[in-house]
Amino acid sequence: MMVQRRGRSSRLRSTVASAALVLGLAVAAHAQNPPLPPPSQAASALQQAVQQNPGLADVIRQRIAQSGLTTDQVRARLQASGYPPTLLDAYLGAQTPGQPSPVPGAQELAAIQSLGVPGVAAAGEILPVDTGLVRAVARGKSGVFGVDVFQRTTTQFLPLLAGPVPADYKLGPGDQLVLILTGDVELAYTLQVTREGFVLIPQVGQLFVSNLTLDQLRDLLYARLGRVYSGVRRSPGATTRFDISVANVRANQAYVVGEVAQPGAYQISSLGTVLTALYAAGGVTERANLRAVEVRRSGKPVATFDLYDYLLRGDTKNDVRLETGDVVFVGVHGTRAQITGAVRRPATYELKAGGSLASLIEDAGGFRPDAQLKRLSVFRLLPAAERGPGAPPRAVIDIALSPRVTQPGVTVPALGLEDGDSVVVDAVRDLGGQYYVSIVGVVNKPGVYPWREGMTLRDLVLLARGPAVGAYLKEAEIARMPDDRSQGQLATTVRVPLDSTYLFERDSLGRYVGPPGLAYPARGAPEMQLRPYDNVLILKEPDFDLQRMVAMTGEVRFPGVYSLRSKNERLAEIVDRAGGLTPQAYLDGIRFVRPVNAAGRINIDLSRALRERDSRDNVIMQPGDSVFIPEFLASVKVSGAVNSAGSVLWKRGEGLGYYVDAAGGFSYLADKGRVSVRFANGEVRTKKGGPKPGPGSEVFVPVKDTTGRTNYVALFGAIAQILASTVAIIVVVTR
Repeated sequence: MMVQRRGRSSRLRSTVASAALVLGLAVAAHAQNPPLPPPSQAASALQQAVQQNPGLADVIRQRIAQSGLTTDQVRARLQASGYPPTLLDAYLGAQTPGQPSPVPGAQELAAIQSLGVPGVAAAGEILPVDTGLVRAVARGKSGVFGVDVFQRTTTQFLPLLAGPVPADYKLGPGDQLVLILTGDVELAYTLQVTREGFVLIPQVGQLFVSNLTLDQLRDLLYARLGRVYSGVRRSPGATTRFDISVANVRANQAYVVGEVAQPGAYQISSLGTVLTALYAAGGVTERANLRAVEVRRSGKPVATFDLYDYLLRGDTKNDVRLETGDVVFVGVHGTRAQITGAVRRPATYELKAGGSLASLIEDAGGFRPDAQLKRLSVFRLLPAAERGPGAPPRAVIDIALSPRVTQPGVTVPALGLEDGDSVVVDAVRDLGGQYYVSIVGVVNKPGVYPWREGMTLRDLVLLARGPAVGAYLKEAEIARMPDDRSQGQLATTVRVPLDSTYLFERDSLGRYVGPPGLAYPARGAPEMQLRPYDNVLILKEPDFDLQRMVAMTGEVRFPGVYSLRSKNERLAEIVDRAGGLTPQAYLDGIRFVRPVNAAGRINIDLSRALRERDSRDNVIMQPGDSVFIPEFLASVKVSGAVNSAGSVLWKRGEGLGYYVDAAGGFSYLADKGRVSVRFANGEVRTKKGGPKPGPGSEVFVPVKDTTGRTNYVALFGAIAQILASTVAIIVVVTR
């Protein structure tokens, strides 16, 4: 009994392991989108793997159950990933007794990934055939150029299985052909190439087709079919025509060995190439020789593929199509050198025999625009005998680069490289790491600029796009590094003369184009040499300012936006410039708003300001001030919680009560203690001050706030209900 249990347990573990293997394969193939149907040979390989693992359906059901996902959650995740929502319904819940166990396909296996079921993604390995269901490699990014190309899941280098085969494709055992005859006869045959290389055509017999191209087979068919069907002939008068094509290609078994992730034998489409085989084997290792991948056929080398030709130049002429029995061998790398710094593709590269510094830089994509292009360094390993205790293991070779004469760029010496060399290409320093000068103040483009030998103040001002409007062009200040810091000096300043030649905005005749300003010397200011880290300040012209604008609207003769003539211009002067007040102007209703420092509305007695020009009400105007003088309105508006809201004719000397009564009195919801008046000038006063509304005012009666008060009616009702329920309970208990 113990033996049987142990045997069942072992078989169960084997089934689970195999199921995890196949399950991991399928989900790893699913990247961003639902997978396309795999090739026919991949489908058959997958079907065979599933048939060998009958417990796979139970494993899928168990994984989903352990995830804790509900049926609705599973369906929602499937639909979000682009799968049919009911795809995995057969694996939700327990197996129905008497029902056959479902057989999962590639789509079902791949759909598990969208559920995020734990333990699935790490279970995948590659099947012993090229099914296209390849695991995602968990290795980090390699520093060796070309190794990572086989670790991506976006391409599998699979051959195109749809469409016609290439003209040089040679038929072989396992290929499936389709022969169609039309005309005098209408026939179609599916012909399988046998192991011996024959196809059998009804009424025609056997034809040996192995190692023939389709064109060669057509020539043969003209002769053999013509014996049976008299209408088949090459002349235009043929009454029976035929067409032969390849429906499905065979799978060749090739061997991939050497420095690959998973050496072994793989069934690869007969259209597959060296790249297909390398991908099927999981890619190459970091020890691989990418410059000479060898293809051996019948024990003899038939091709050598330099992967750099493909990766750097797109050349695939040596990516030969594989045949059954071919061996793809990847040896250990030869001479390698590393290049870092200001090149377009820094990495470790493998060098061919005689590889030079120039070829390494070319393989790395050339120099970046920020490369220094003056010198570079080659760090070379010292011979073991020269590596003393504590001494550095490398020597540095300094290489000078010379400018080209006939074209831009530099000439790189043809220095031979050795295994383990490391080349460093320096980049120019950023602005913070090199000499610079800065300019601030009244210029169009203040900032920090690179310093160069012989740079002048004029050069820097030109880089800053010239002085801005309002610049003081008699002199500028330069702050520079002090020669003596013994007393804690941080900078020394000098004033240097300027002239009008620093104004760069000029017309075609050389005349300055811009607003008028102070008179400056036409020319004659000496050129000022700048030093590293100089800071130039272009001063502002004293008392210079652009126009300050104020708005005067309402009941004036000429409303509009006015520019202040001086910093001391006052309100009454602006009213005078606006033509004075109209007869309808209501002076007490003036609304004066000042946005400066969020001052807001300001109470102004306009009558006094116009009458007494030196009074405090005749304020000095500030930029952005807005003045509105309303029309005299002989009514008072009453709104809010009154019985008849509306306007009431203004009556001199009357208080709030008069206007509330005229509006029908307070409503029952009125909050009488918070009545307010908004006067025509925007001022608001409450009832406590006893305000008397003026013309154009508004009386507002707010509604009582009942949100914080206790609803005694509801409270007493609830208490009564509780008492009634208590009495009923007592009566029942007593009975």
